[in-house]
Amino acid sequence: MRIGFDFDNTLISYDKLFHRVASDEGLLVDKIPELKNSVRDYLREKNQEEVWTRLQGEVYGNRILEAEAFHGMKSTLKEFSNRGLPMYIVSHKTRKPYLGKQYDLHNAARDWLKKQGFYDSKKTTIPKDNIFFEITKEAKIEKICSLRCTHYIDDLPEILEMLPDNIDKILFSPSNNSKHNVDWKIMSSWEELPTILEL
Repeated sequence: MRIGFDFDNTLISYDKLFHRVASDEGLLVDKIPELKNSVRDYLREKNQEEVWTRLQGEVYGNRILEAEAFHGMKSTLKEFSNRGLPMYIVSHKTRKPYLGKQYDLHNAARDWLKKQGFYDSKKTTIPKDNIFFEITKEAKIEKICSLRCTHYIDDLPEILEMLPDNIDKILFSPSNNSKHNVDWKIMSSWEELPTILEL
């Protein structure tokens, strides 16, 4: 078994951070739920698509260290590490934001992983050499395949649809309201993953 994980919105939760940054900038006039998609939808309704795009660069870059890990993620991965399971992080993200200050988004993500103890053998352990940030979705798929992952977890159905059928696809859906391909396993919390993998 070789397990691959997405990064954004799978290991790391941005919900509260997007709300906080938007509030700090005075963008939320109305009361909006502390959810990334709620902030996005609100700004789009206000015809502020460029503001939303710039906000993403700020969150994924300058302020990423404030983002939270999904509950149970680190303890689950530590358990897998203790079992000696090969694990990989394979994500796709641009190197720089489309708008706003030109932060290095790959380095910012690695800084978050370091802060969360991913490089510390006493904590959540995934070796640096097993962490990949690709520029495009296609490159991400190629990397997952080249690593010979047997299982892959992602929050985006479009990514799972691109994977070959010999990889077990697990959709991370914390809201547990997915209506996608019933052949996929649905993971609504990190605590469920060992059972889903039959470990």
